Amino acid sequence: MNFQEITKSHPLVLVDFYADWCGPCKMMVPVFKQLKNELGDKIKIVKIDTERNRQLAAQMGIQSIPTMVLYKNGQQVWRQPGAMPLHALKQQVERFM
Repeated sequence: MNFQEITKSHPLVLVDFYADWCGPCKMMVPVFKQLKNELGDKIKIVKIDTERNRQLAAQMGIQSIPTMVLYKNGQQVWRQPGAMPLHALKQQVERFM
């Protein structure tokens, strides 16, 4: 599956651009897990390692990590660099449900 197919693979796809060495990225792991637990199959969460996918990260203009990008029906509808608490992330995602 290529990136475009991934963003169209579910009505609502949250992409997390991260790196293993990134402290704030590690802090987001339980946030994404809890978000998935709360929203279930209403959302698909995809993690993209920027170290292994440098070309994609460059194409997407990822300049800081973590960066979260939300796609609704394959179209980018929201983008946020930096870590954020669960309630704030959930609030942003729910705007597009």
